[in-house]
Amino acid sequence: MRRAGIGAAAALFAILIVVLGWAVPPRAAIISTDRLGPESGEPVADYLTRARKSLEGNDSAAHWALLSFDAGITADRIPEFTGGLRISEVVYHVPVDRVATPIITIGVPAGIDTAVASVKAAAAQMESTATYDDRSGQVKALVAVRLRADCACAVGIVLAGPLTELRNLASHSGIRAVEALPADASAGVFAVSPLLPEQTVSASPSPDDGPVPQN
Repeated sequence: MRRAGIGAAAALFAILIVVLGWAVPPRAAIISTDRLGPESGEPVADYLTRARKSLEGNDSAAHWALLSFDAGITADRIPEFTGGLRISEVVYHVPVDRVATPIITIGVPAGIDTAVASVKAAAAQMESTATYDDRSGQVKALVAVRLRADCACAVGIVLAGPLTELRNLASHSGIRAVEALPADASAGVFAVSPLLPEQTVSASPSPDDGPVPQN
């Protein structure tokens, strides 16, 4: 009798699990293959052509886009290049000859002031990064110091706007490329890999065999 009671309870529990699973289905995972920026090793000429083609079209919807600069700029100059469009991320990279340095992407809330102040957040993020050997510690210190000194290290921005305005930005002096995603791309779930100013032939990693400067 006791075994029958246990069996009945187990059956009721199994039914309850099935019912709950039907009533509260699992949340679908967000999977995105969207990407802004060149693929690793992609020829720069191919990427520039691809970026131009991404701006073709006549729809009026807002598109997420990556703006890459000809050369790094200081953060206070960011407003010169946005055309008043909403910025969501600022991308920083401290170039050092024959030293691999990290790309730092800082998300920013609405407002141009937060975009300008993002260089301080980039420095703080670098300072909090863990290191595991002497060289990475030296790189961390160097990058943080240069960002704190407001170096010309902003290499790209992610913003949103209609294709007509993005095409206008792409024609401005100092802007190397503007690449747009399709209008239905979801915010915050696409990868960003900027075209660095020093990448002139291909989007390949820089050599990492040189000495790390002191400052």
